[in-house]
Amino acid sequence: MSVTIKASRELELMREAGRILALVHEDLAKMIKPGISTYEIDKEGERLIRSYGCIPSFLNYQGYPASICVSVNEEVVHGIPSPKRILKDGDIVSLDAGVIYNGYHSDAARTHAVGNIRPEAAKLIEVTKQSFFEGIKNIKAGCHLHEISNTIAAYAEKFGYGVVTELCGHGIGTHLHEDPSVPNNTQKSRGIRLQAGMTLAIEPMINMGTHKVCWLDDGWTVVTYDGSLSAHYENTVLITDEGCEILSLNM
Repeated sequence: MSVTIKASRELELMREAGRILALVHEDLAKMIKPGISTYEIDKEGERLIRSYGCIPSFLNYQGYPASICVSVNEEVVHGIPSPKRILKDGDIVSLDAGVIYNGYHSDAARTHAVGNIRPEAAKLIEVTKQSFFEGIKNIKAGCHLHEISNTIAAYAEKFGYGVVTELCGHGIGTHLHEDPSVPNNTQKSRGIRLQAGMTLAIEPMINMGTHKVCWLDDGWTVVTYDGSLSAHYENTVLITDEGCEILSLNM
């Protein structure tokens, strides 16, 4: 699939998809507390998405069985919700969600503290979030894609963290995953030149330990190779001539 440049009408639909997704994340954040199951989070997420007239992007996507990816502690991404998985005080949990609004996707992820967490876990969450903002700080049409990747990696690695290399961000629009791939780790090439109207899901996945990951037997859940904590922060971003616009964050 080639990189798509969105027309103004398409961008209005993607802005609305992003606005709705931001509201879903805001409501889900209020649910996060010790004693709740990851299944309950998923079901409330699906209810919220449908209440806005949207369709969950992830439900049945390539066989994924839920609407919200709920990943706890060493789980990097694509954790499958379960009534048996109960959040405990001191956990961290990543929620990755997507919505389809009138045929257009938005994709965003947040990592939350569950109750009282260790300072080093809180720092991982904050650095992961900030690495996203560092990555987009200076981008605009005419820059190259891998400026995003290299900036994210440089910021996260100075804290001694591992930047996941086997998973990356992506283009987004009428399909959840479009070209181009958006790596978070350092790249030797410059990558494609960014153009106004490109929409990207930029999503640093940062591990407290090694950058290496592995897949569980369910075929979906990705975990850190060394069992260390992992955090995830993502937004859908529009490239403009002047800079960029975050579509999935209500400022």
